[in-house]
Amino acid sequence: MKVRDSGMPDEEMWTGFFDPAKVMAIFGLDRGVQDLVEFGCGYGTFTLAAAGIAAGTVHALDIEPEMVEVVRQKCDEAGIDNVQAEVRDFVAEGTGLDNNSMDAALLFNILHHEEPVVLMKEALRVLKLNGMLAVIHWNYDPTTPRGPAMEIRPRPEQCIEWAKSAGFRFKEQNRFDLPPYHYGLLFRKPFT
Repeated sequence: MKVRDSGMPDEEMWTGFFDPAKVMAIFGLDRGVQDLVEFGCGYGTFTLAAAGIAAGTVHALDIEPEMVEVVRQKCDEAGIDNVQAEVRDFVAEGTGLDNNSMDAALLFNILHHEEPVVLMKEALRVLKLNGMLAVIHWNYDPTTPRGPAMEIRPRPEQCIEWAKSAGFRFKEQNRFDLPPYHYGLLFRKPFT
């Protein structure tokens, strides 16, 4: 199932919004990560950055075959061999990954989905104990140049509530401003 109000901007515009390596470092994903799953890899903006830090495999999932092919081509061109890019409807089918198998999961600009808690529960399922769920979304601000419609754009407080209901822990210091147009939240899978 495609996420409502999705549709990627052109790649040049999209990549101009982020410094992927810096964002990964803010989340603490720049060290100690073995395996990682990215829900909705898009152009691979964060996939390639994750591949450079993950000691294991980056599972890059997207429902759009064109996006998956873009990621595969970029990895080939860059000589990256630790990314498994796959066309997958992870909303309807899950990730296909084993329970407790990932160190980190990325839900970037995707929680305007009709069932965000379902995505978070799938992330919880595949994460190891104390595994990290990193969330990025557009600021709740109608002046942003892109982003989903305001009526479905989640505020940080909503994402925190959803994550807690899915079973994640959250500490207030794990809330980040990601200028110019985004915020970030870091959650952990509890030990018990």
